[in-house]
Amino acid sequence: MSDHQFSRRHFFYGALLAGAVPSGGFGSTPSLKALGYKSPNEKLNIAGIGAGGQPFSDLRDSEAGVENIVALADVDWKRATQGFTHWPKAEKYKDFRQMLDKQGKSIDAVVIGTPDHMHATCALACMQLGKHVYVEKPLTRTPWEARFLTQAAEKYKVATQMGNQGYSHDATRVACEIIWAGEIGEVKEVHAWHGNPGWPQGMQKIPAPTSVPDTLDWDLWLGGAAARPYTEGDDDYKAFAMGGRGGGGGASQFGFYMPFNWRGFFDFGSGLFGDWGVHILGPANWALELSPESLISVECIKREGTSPFTYPVKNAVKYEFGARGNLPPVTVYWSDSIQGDAYLPPGMTVEDARKTPGVGPQVGPAGRGGRGGGPGGPGGPGGPPVGAPGAAPGGAPVGAGQQAGRGAGPGGRGGGPQGSGYNCIFVGSKGYLGTSGRGEGVGLLPGSKWAEYKLPNAYLQRSPGASFGDNHSAHCRDWVRACKGGAPSCSNFGVAGPYTEWLVLGAVATHYEGKLLWDSAKMEITNNKDANKWVKPVFRKGWEIKL
Repeated sequence: MSDHQFSRRHFFYGALLAGAVPSGGFGSTPSLKALGYKSPNEKLNIAGIGAGGQPFSDLRDSEAGVENIVALADVDWKRATQGFTHWPKAEKYKDFRQMLDKQGKSIDAVVIGTPDHMHATCALACMQLGKHVYVEKPLTRTPWEARFLTQAAEKYKVATQMGNQGYSHDATRVACEIIWAGEIGEVKEVHAWHGNPGWPQGMQKIPAPTSVPDTLDWDLWLGGAAARPYTEGDDDYKAFAMGGRGGGGGASQFGFYMPFNWRGFFDFGSGLFGDWGVHILGPANWALELSPESLISVECIKREGTSPFTYPVKNAVKYEFGARGNLPPVTVYWSDSIQGDAYLPPGMTVEDARKTPGVGPQVGPAGRGGRGGGPGGPGGPGGPPVGAPGAAPGGAPVGAGQQAGRGAGPGGRGGGPQGSGYNCIFVGSKGYLGTSGRGEGVGLLPGSKWAEYKLPNAYLQRSPGASFGDNHSAHCRDWVRACKGGAPSCSNFGVAGPYTEWLVLGAVATHYEGKLLWDSAKMEITNNKDANKWVKPVFRKGWEIKL
């Protein structure tokens, strides 16, 4: 291992949260207990802000039949039926603030699965009470909120995690190790993309107001966002969405804003940047040490179907990063809603790229993205983690795992590979590497090169559970272990905050033509003052946040 590789691993797993958790794990029991951490043998009392859909999955996988779900807050009680039914003994609320006021003393940790615009508000309220927090991706809607939560985690010293579960998957870590081993040389470009979002964007008018359902508190749903009337949509909107002109497709079955389509609105979501970009670009963020400090500029180089209140129907954004230590400058390209024009290395056909026997490292029985060993074995329950520091070299031949391009579509657990079967390609001075979905897949390109490839030494500790099961469950339990005094979780806010900060600057760039120059120290765009209105949100009176 080179010095640079050592510093990288330390950077992501220690330095960013130095002092956030007392050193020594639960050997420092008195100080950990004073900060609200439980021992590994104690059950957590977990609350949820959001009880249906994705937050339900987060709660279920955090509970894992072990912890206690004690309270659920959701402004939409129709949507929340899923969680209310599954945990009938949990106290039920519409206002998360009332839940914290009434049960705060008995709650240890909170899972937050609200729309993006409420992530920072809910997380801060919980952290200020000493509650550990798991926040769905993206961490926040705006760059300012991302840095705010990074600082909040440092101040309140609680266990944190962003819900980009690919960070817990073996394949993401193997991708890092292949790059760090120098297999593809210096990485100068990264190309990442996704197809249609599944919700409509590019609408030109907001339909007339409709009555608010009895099961919904619309004002609470808006939270810190500017007040606006509720609407279910109209025939014009449904025709627009069903026609696929805005990328909506089946999303027309939902209301104009909720429970799904808010993702495309400036005031509530971050478009595909926050919904899928945060997954797809995860391996690049980790392997290449990307950060707001090294970001030089961001530019929207293609826009189609702009709207006064939603993200464009299609866009492409270019991020330029300077040198990071001894890593060279790198340009990262992100493309939304592409159809058939995914990046392929020069001279390589789609068929070349798909000649990949397995997109996940096989270290045990073959399976989705590769599986770890059984109980007691490396990577299995009760056994040493695969690739833990000091473990034996990797080097096992990659076998038949999930085949490139044959995972589930966008929204499925297998991710949404497009074009070549991957949706992120690293361009190195010596070759190419692709990753897929949420980071579940990895392979060298062309696929023939991957067939006999021997993995490099495994330097990154594997997340228990991810190597032999669903990485979403492993990601949630990674956070639970941190809540009980374990090491900081892999996407703690010291990692997730800076990542989200630079990522959602791409969403800011879609409002403008031309390059936006970023000054991280001042946290401002220096050559377009108007663009800074999208960097920090304006909170509705009564919803302001401060440390």
